[in-house]
Amino acid sequence: MNKKELNEIKKNFSDDSGLFVINSFFSAFIDPEKNVKYKMTKPYSIIADDEREVITDSLKKVLTGTIGKHLVEYEFPLECFEEGRSQKLLYDLVSSKMKDEALIDAFLEKITTNIDYAASFTILTAHCTYSIMRKNKNDDDDPDNVTEEYNFIVTAVCPANTNDVGLFYDEETGTISKKANTEMIISKIPTDGFMYPVFSDRSPDVNHVMYFSKKADKPNISIIENVLECVFVMSAENEKARFQQVLNAVCSDELNYNVITQVNEKIREVVELSKNETESAKLNDKQLKHILSDAGVSEEKLQALEPAYQQIVGDTELTASNLTENRTVVATPDVTINIKKDAASRLRTSSIEGRNCLIIDLDDPNIVVNGLPAVLK
Repeated sequence: MNKKELNEIKKNFSDDSGLFVINSFFSAFIDPEKNVKYKMTKPYSIIADDEREVITDSLKKVLTGTIGKHLVEYEFPLECFEEGRSQKLLYDLVSSKMKDEALIDAFLEKITTNIDYAASFTILTAHCTYSIMRKNKNDDDDPDNVTEEYNFIVTAVCPANTNDVGLFYDEETGTISKKANTEMIISKIPTDGFMYPVFSDRSPDVNHVMYFSKKADKPNISIIENVLECVFVMSAENEKARFQQVLNAVCSDELNYNVITQVNEKIREVVELSKNETESAKLNDKQLKHILSDAGVSEEKLQALEPAYQQIVGDTELTASNLTENRTVVATPDVTINIKKDAASRLRTSSIEGRNCLIIDLDDPNIVVNGLPAVLK
């Protein structure tokens, strides 16, 4: 599922879209001990408008974020289509349009038994249908050519807790006092979620599922491995960490300021060139070798790149956007300097009178220190 296909579903994920409808809705509340305290299934059309708006907003959040960071597509292992396994259960839920209570109970048990979640949480799941309009010769939607329905489910896992709402004003008594709150407040923003099947080549792909994590660097691996039964792949933070390990293994003694900033800039150029592409730009060991060479790493060091990459990363390609920094941060034990992406070339390293120095070129001699204009001497 690429960016274009994801955007197509997000754009139409609304009650106002004539191509999209939520058919049925399921929700459940689970306490920290994994007890199901409440569950409900009903046709979406009979839910009150204000409640439907909140539900739709929460479910749509599962489709937000960057593919490769917040959204990661997983392929089911072959055995997952066996009876009682994750893919078969999800497939049957979609096929039944979530009207089979036994399947819903099995789905709920699959989540509550296998999820690692410390606090109370709510599960929101909807069965949706999107009518796919085929494209005309100009690649525009053809409203007279709806050839297929894309049926899918979206699940959002939303945390719930009692919130200390502090002081409040009581208009009847004319007093201000602390309000005691015992009701569980369900967050509108899910921490995790998934969409099945994915929308690939503008058709359902039942062999893949899209997992969402609010925090790209902290995916809930229990959902990926135990609920969905997929093989966990590197998170964005993992990719960056392994990329840095490769650089340290190959050319640590050549990683000066210029090389590091040049590598970052060249990878950003790769990302920029692919911004209008449907797929996120990827880098393998050969492409990375070319980038390091252009940044000034010696050919002698680059001979070690391929074996180091294979040992640390393996055969996987790295997502280019996960490897870049928007700011250059230069840190010593006593000083940290944050440099905007377009200003990295203004800083240089040098040795002056035997001392290692950072030199900042100032195009504008006017500087501000602690909010006050300062003179340069």
